[in-house]
Amino acid sequence: MSWQAYIDTSLVGTGHIAKGAIISAAGDSAWATSADLQIKPEEMKAISAIVSGDSAAKDKAFAEGLFVGGERYVMARAEDRSIYARSGRNGVAVAKTKQAIVIGQHGEAQVAGNASSTVEGLADYLIGQGY
Repeated sequence: MSWQAYIDTSLVGTGHIAKGAIISAAGDSAWATSADLQIKPEEMKAISAIVSGDSAAKDKAFAEGLFVGGERYVMARAEDRSIYARSGRNGVAVAKTKQAIVIGQHGEAQVAGNASSTVEGLADYLIGQGY
C-alpha cells in the first residue's frame, strides 16, 4: 500500500479522522498528506522533537501550543511516542513509529478517543511492518 493509501483508507477512510499526514520521524519530509492539510517544515520539526523525547520542545508546546497545518492546538498530553492536542472541539492525535510519524486531525463531529485510537492503531501496524 502506498503512503497516500494509508492516509485515505486507514485514517480518513475510517470516519474518525478528518485530515491526516505521515511524515518522516526526523521531521524533515512529508510522505503523504490529505489534500487540504499543509504541514509547515517548522511544524514537522517541532512534532518530531516532542515525540523523540526533547523536553524543551515539549515544554514550549505546552506553553505556546502545538501548530499543525497553521492551526494552533492546546497540548492535552504528550507521552513517550504520542501527542494529543485540542483546539475547541477539534483535535490532533500524533503517534511515532521507528521511521514515521502519523498525524490525524479530527473535527467536532468526530470523537477524540476514536481519533487517537485510529492514529495509534496505524502506528502500531506500521511498527509491525518494520516502519
